[in-house]
Amino acid sequence: MPRSPPGARSSWIHPFLDGNGRIARLFTDAYLAAGGIKGDGLWSASRGLARQRAEYLDRLAAADAPRRGDLDGRGHLTLAGLIDFCRFFLATCIDQARYMGDFLRTDEMERRIAAYVQLRAAGTLPGPPLKPASAPVLLAVFLRGALARGEAAALTGYGERAGRAVLAALLAEGLLVCDSAKGPVRLGLPMAAVPYLFPGVFPADG
Repeated sequence: MPRSPPGARSSWIHPFLDGNGRIARLFTDAYLAAGGIKGDGLWSASRGLARQRAEYLDRLAAADAPRRGDLDGRGHLTLAGLIDFCRFFLATCIDQARYMGDFLRTDEMERRIAAYVQLRAAGTLPGPPLKPASAPVLLAVFLRGALARGEAAALTGYGERAGRAVLAALLAEGLLVCDSAKGPVRLGLPMAAVPYLFPGVFPADG
């Protein structure tokens, strides 16, 4: 018998009055992470399941349905339904990994960062205007994971004082974050910027 994703049969037990699906998805993410399939936070099985909620619930129910006959496994529950759920679940995981791989392509991130900074520079979006030179800083930090402050400020093309002012503005916005006053800077994701830098990552209904 195949080893099922834990969400299938744990939901059949239905141990809670409410929230069983959420607990099952949380457990499943932990199960994948324990198996070394965590993607360092870049993809999520739960996101894929949430975007196919109706089909997910239908297949989950079918996986926990009674045995369909003598050729349908050896337990009380259907083996065929469980296999179908496993295939659906694994296909969802693969789809999400591919989606995030395409989504984080360098050219796409460069375009979205430039567009967001341009909107902020023009005052089209709420918040203080950002300098256009913010874009190469954000892209470099995204690509490299972290940058020393002096190196990040130099990417603006401005002098030291003006470059550090750009850096200070990005830190104040939360677009860059750091662990100490002089430590390297990393990319931050304030919620106001997420729809522009990562459109469609979260389901429309939250």
